[in-house]
Amino acid sequence: MKRRLARALTRTPVVLAVLAAALVASAVAGLALGPVRIPPGQVLDIVLGGPGGGPGGGPGPGGGAFGAIVWDVRMPRVLLGSVVGAGLAVSGTVLQALVRNPLADPFLLGASSGASAGAVLVIVFGAGVLGFAGGAAVPLAAFAGSMGALVAVYAMARRGGSMTTGRLILAGVAVQYVLSALTSLVLVLAAHPDQMRSVLFWTLGGLGGARWSELALPAAALLVGTALLIALARPLDLLLAGEEGAHTLGLDTGRFRAAVFVLTSLVIGVLVAYSGAIGFVGLMVPHAARMVVGAGHRALLPVAALGGAVFLTLADLVARTAAAPEEIPVGVVTALVGGPFFLWMLRRSTRTEGIAG
Repeated sequence: MKRRLARALTRTPVVLAVLAAALVASAVAGLALGPVRIPPGQVLDIVLGGPGGGPGGGPGPGGGAFGAIVWDVRMPRVLLGSVVGAGLAVSGTVLQALVRNPLADPFLLGASSGASAGAVLVIVFGAGVLGFAGGAAVPLAAFAGSMGALVAVYAMARRGGSMTTGRLILAGVAVQYVLSALTSLVLVLAAHPDQMRSVLFWTLGGLGGARWSELALPAAALLVGTALLIALARPLDLLLAGEEGAHTLGLDTGRFRAAVFVLTSLVIGVLVAYSGAIGFVGLMVPHAARMVVGAGHRALLPVAALGGAVFLTLADLVARTAAAPEEIPVGVVTALVGGPFFLWMLRRSTRTEGIAG
């Protein structure tokens, strides 16, 4: 195993370099393509501070409207997609280790349904709900709903003083059903068709509302959360050896799992609050990363982060261009890719049997 880990760590810098190059290429494509197509060379000039370049899209001598499109419209969206994709992939990687189940996903624990329910309440009922928050009401409600759902799942899974994998998964499914039903009820009660359209788009996931002013919190959650999780790579590796093996090696699995679960929940809650319900990123990317660098989390987490950023950036590019001028929710694109992948995983997984554990 030590030899395998050494090989993975040797390979990791090369994999990270390739993924970083892929992320730059996908970001340039995301900035260049859309209803208005901008030559990639001009995109690079604008981004690197050429004519018309600069935050805010100042109309320089040659940038003109292209500079405004790149900096004010597309750049925040590309950056948010990269941050959310990286965070969901890292969260999925860690959750799969915590519950020792290859089908674990950030949305398995109710974060998506909770965030959707919170956002829907504000969108439909307006200023009467969290009116004091102004323009931040929807993200704040989504974050509160996401965290409330995650706390409920964790509390139910910890019944009796212990938390089993099966109980955690079943608690997440139950909470998702209840909150999805609440969201559907509020949609039915929506007074205006435009409200229903807005809510439907948000619940399917979308990055169209990205703004420069809204990037700081998701980026901070990603950077701090990922740094802390990489620092915990060795205990995460011990969990892969099983409860008895981890105990033997000195890990208090109960406390460690609870602490990492809370940390991961916070990261997921912040990301979902700004992106809506984008599924399957945290399921697919960790598996692809393991095929390349193995299961050691010191190498796996940074590779998964970059892989998730590339995947969601490209998925959002497809969402913006596939049916132009109409826009497809990016959650639909990830579901079209992730659904067949999930079915394939479900078929080959032997851990889905006896899930009530």
